Amino acid sequence: MGWGWLQGQPSVTRLTTVADPGLVPPRAAQAGSSPDRANIIFRGYTVITVGTWNLENLFRPGDASPESATTYQAKLKALAETIMELAPDVLAVQEVGGPEALADLVDRLDGTWHTALADPDGRGIRVGVLSRLPLSDVEQVVDFPKGLRPIQVDDTDTTMSEMGRPALRVRVEADATTLDVISCHLKSKLLTFPGGRFSPKDEDERARFAVYALNRRAAEAATIRAYATNLLAGDGQHRAVIVAGDLNDEPQAATTQLLHGPPGSEIGTGGFDQPDQGDGQRLWNLALLIPEGQRFSRVYRGRGELIDHLLVSHVLVKAVQTVTTGEIEIPSITDQPGEQQDQAGSDHRPVVAQFELV
Repeated sequence: MGWGWLQGQPSVTRLTTVADPGLVPPRAAQAGSSPDRANIIFRGYTVITVGTWNLENLFRPGDASPESATTYQAKLKALAETIMELAPDVLAVQEVGGPEALADLVDRLDGTWHTALADPDGRGIRVGVLSRLPLSDVEQVVDFPKGLRPIQVDDTDTTMSEMGRPALRVRVEADATTLDVISCHLKSKLLTFPGGRFSPKDEDERARFAVYALNRRAAEAATIRAYATNLLAGDGQHRAVIVAGDLNDEPQAATTQLLHGPPGSEIGTGGFDQPDQGDGQRLWNLALLIPEGQRFSRVYRGRGELIDHLLVSHVLVKAVQTVTTGEIEIPSITDQPGEQQDQAGSDHRPVVAQFELV
């Protein structure tokens, strides 16, 4: 492959547009709508920009956070300014509190946008997608794949056999290219203990709950990988698939790596330009294409870490032009997430890539 510039189960899903924030069938939102800037033809190519962003607790006042209308409006303003600056055509989003909050954000964006949301988790957050292009084939990703047994999640007999937060797959048409995007948010590395505590009673409890969280994140990653494998159907050279989301771990983590599929041919290695039998199933993480100074999406205890990712199929990795996390300032977080409550914007940076599709 060339690189010219580098040495589940379906369920009912909310699908809306700016003009119609209610619940409508997936295909109804497409009628008579056209994107304002997406699917641009440039020098014989279709240019499309796709990103992912954890919006950090996008709730209306009183639902969970923020506490005041003034703080909420400041958050919406900061989020909208960043989205308009980066100008994605399709944006996977995480930590959306509800359709009303997402509609408030979309109201601040220029042009017509289509949105879809998955079902929420236990604390009311969910993943979704914003798109200037009409959405079709919207589907939740919920159940662990066949063969993966339920996992232990705490000190009781409670087990899980499905995603803690359902992922969401949408399909868009960019000129002659059909693009499937999977928005996901895997189990956090920030540990939660019984009673809603963020601090353990002792180190034994900390170790156990770290294992529970890691097992859950791994099972969720395997679920996304199995779903992507079905979409690719061994033909990633022609099928455009993107896994976009908050994976809650860095590029070299095992839970991130297992999303790649067949090993080898990673960006920056000698095998990258060598076609092999794994190309049809493989996903490439675009992390190494982010400028080094921008290669983080969260700051934890003063250290930048890249936990939000875009993984793309073979036909797309050849089409990448730029990848960025933008230039926005984000706060450093700790194991006490409430410390950042009522901050404007998000505690994550977005990850956004531009593709030129032939």
